[in-house]
Amino acid sequence: MNKKQQIGMLAFAKDLPNICSLFGLFCTVLAIYFVIGGNFLASIIAILWSVLFDWYDGIIARKMKGRTKEQGVFGAQLDSMIDIVSFGVFPAILLLSYGTYNIWFLPGAFVIIATSAIRLSYFNIYGLIDSKTYRGLSVDNNALILAFAFLFESLFQHSTFSILLYIIIITLAALNVSSIPTPKLGGKWIYALVVYVLVLTSFFGWQLYYL
Repeated sequence: MNKKQQIGMLAFAKDLPNICSLFGLFCTVLAIYFVIGGNFLASIIAILWSVLFDWYDGIIARKMKGRTKEQGVFGAQLDSMIDIVSFGVFPAILLLSYGTYNIWFLPGAFVIIATSAIRLSYFNIYGLIDSKTYRGLSVDNNALILAFAFLFESLFQHSTFSILLYIIIITLAALNVSSIPTPKLGGKWIYALVVYVLVLTSFFGWQLYYL
């Protein structure tokens, strides 16, 4: 029998879109490192850059010519694996760390990871509703919305904001697995994302430096 020739695993790591995805994963590792240490603003900056790399890997993949089918399939799987870490596991650790690892925050941490896993598995099978519409809220929005929430963190006491964070994460989890049609942001929206990331990075960076 003729067996299909297999490519070594690390050969896929040299594919430019996958390199971009791995840079995003590195940003997520930094975000988790900072959040475990209680440096929440630094973790938010890192996860914002993870979102940016997550968007750009797809842009690069679509513009590249000569990519094989295997490279495309591998890239999609790699992107999905990284998404669950970045937008499922990270929010869970953020919630636990901000809640000082109180046992009552465990259910919320489990829910956001579980719903992210369910959503990404569903998406890998069914994809988009149409070329411009997701079913439910895309998981990368989890990081963008959490970053926006931290703009107002200083207005609340730590205990109050931890409860608000819990509510936001549970709401995001529900939206991730909902049947609500949401637009697939692409094209010129990448410029809006770049501005958003740069503005929030500057704001949180200023807070870290001066406060």
